[in-house]
Amino acid sequence: MTPLLTDTLCTNCGLCCDGTLFADVELVGQAEVARLEIMGLEIENEDRNIGLLSQPCAALRGTRCGIYAHRPKCCRVFQCHLLQNAQRGAVTVERAMEQIADAREQIRQVRAMLGRLGNRDEGLPIKERCMETLAAEGGTTSETIKDRADLEAAMATLENTIWNTFLGSGQRRE
Repeated sequence: MTPLLTDTLCTNCGLCCDGTLFADVELVGQAEVARLEIMGLEIENEDRNIGLLSQPCAALRGTRCGIYAHRPKCCRVFQCHLLQNAQRGAVTVERAMEQIADAREQIRQVRAMLGRLGNRDEGLPIKERCMETLAAEGGTTSETIKDRADLEAAMATLENTIWNTFLGSGQRRE
């Protein structure tokens, strides 16, 4: 029996849950909010009908969802551009796995740069971490200036990969 594409691709990716693709997940209704809060997830709930599940998701275990059977509706219906392309046959499973590996390596490099520049807050989405780091007063040594320029370039490359590979041009949101 052939495994589902989601079993092959999604469980090796997790970028929609780890703060790479999104900063938060919009929840639908108080029942969904309450259910996730009971499971121990922290929800921003300023509006009584809409809650936000911040990313990286606290239920993420490696690249897999720790509450898969109880995940929010938004998570159930989301399919990234790469998965859609694989389902249509526009990209092979092998190529899709290579693209996931490439993105994960770019993320690893950006995180390493963030660490060198003193930002080790893994609880924030990667784009937010980069923006905070680049906005902070930095050192004036040539090494720090180079590290900050390298981070900016690496994040721009990662953003390009995110939009072109995972979100597609029609799903861009700021």
